[in-house]
Amino acid sequence: MNTKITLFIIISLILVIPSANAQEINIGEKAVQKSVEVVINDDNEIHVKHIVMSANSPQQMKLIDGIVENLTITDEKGKEQLVTVIGDNYAVMIFPSDNNSIIEYDLKDVLLFKNNIWTLDFLYLETTTFIIPEKLDLIFVNNRPVYLDDKKGFSCHGCQMILEYSINEPKILKNVNFENKEFLIEVRTFAEIDKFNFEQLTKNISFHINGENQFVTTIIPIELVSESYDVFIGDKKIGYHNYVNNGTHVWLNVRPDNSGDVSIINTASIANEKPIIQTDMPKTSVSNVNQDIVVYVLLGVIVIVGLVVMVIIIRKKKSSGTSVIEDNNI
Repeated sequence: MNTKITLFIIISLILVIPSANAQEINIGEKAVQKSVEVVINDDNEIHVKHIVMSANSPQQMKLIDGIVENLTITDEKGKEQLVTVIGDNYAVMIFPSDNNSIIEYDLKDVLLFKNNIWTLDFLYLETTTFIIPEKLDLIFVNNRPVYLDDKKGFSCHGCQMILEYSINEPKILKNVNFENKEFLIEVRTFAEIDKFNFEQLTKNISFHINGENQFVTTIIPIELVSESYDVFIGDKKIGYHNYVNNGTHVWLNVRPDNSGDVSIINTASIANEKPIIQTDMPKTSVSNVNQDIVVYVLLGVIVIVGLVVMVIIIRKKKSSGTSVIEDNNI
C-alpha cells in the first residue's frame, strides 16, 4: 500500500512540473546504466538503446538531447513497463524492478547533412558505443581521422565529440613509378582533384583541389614517404593528421578552408641535400678561390717590383745622359 502511495505521489509531481524547470529537479536516484548504444543505420537514422541496472527504488535516467520518438521501456524478459517522461523528453522515470530495464527510442534532427558531410554534435557523459553504417571505414572525431577498417563501431568515454563522416566518398587513383616499381596513390575527397604530380627525386606529392572545407585523405605507400613531411596549400603551411594502416600505407588527411594547390613536401630529402651544398662543395670552392687569390697577389707583386726596377733604371740612364751634355757644353 505504501509503495502505491509513493508511486502515486511521484507521478503526480512529474505531471505538475513545468517543462522549463524539469531539468533542474531530480526525482529518485540517478540510474546506473549498464550500457548505452547509438546505432546509425545506412539511411543515417539514429536509434538509441540504454540498459539500466535493476533497483529497489525509483531511478531517473537522462535521455540524449534531440527529438525523441517511439520511446519504449521493457525489462530483460520483454515485459513492457510504464513510460513516465520528465519534462520535454529530458529524462524518464524507471520504477523499482527485479530486472534490468531497457529503454529504446529514435533520435531525430541531430544528424545534419552539409557539403557532403554528415555531422553529429554529441554530448552524453556516459560511456557510449556507436554502431555506424557498414559501408564506412573512415570517420572523423573532433576533426581527427579514425580508420575503422572492418570494425562495426567504436566507444566513447564521457562522450563529448563532433562526429563527421561521408558516404560514398569519391576515390581518385593515381599510378606512379619509383625506382622502376609501380605504386598506387589514392586520394579520397568530394573536392575536385587535378594537376596531380609525384616527383621521383624528392618524393614530393602535389595536386590542385577545388572545394572549400572538404576532407582530403591521401593514402600513400610507405615506400613513397619519409619519416617527416610538411603540407602546404599554396605558400601557406597547414596542419594535417596522419597515421599508418597495417604497416603498408600512410593515411594523410587535411581539410583546407579554400581551394588551392596542395603540396606534401618530404622534409627528409630537403635535409639530406643541405650537407652536400653547405659542406663539401663550399669547402672545395673556398680552397680553390684562396689558392687563386694567392697566385694573383704574387704575380701582382712581381709585376709591380719589376716596374719599379725598370723605372729606377730608366731614370738613372736619363740622369747620366744629361750630365754628359752639360759637361760638353762647358
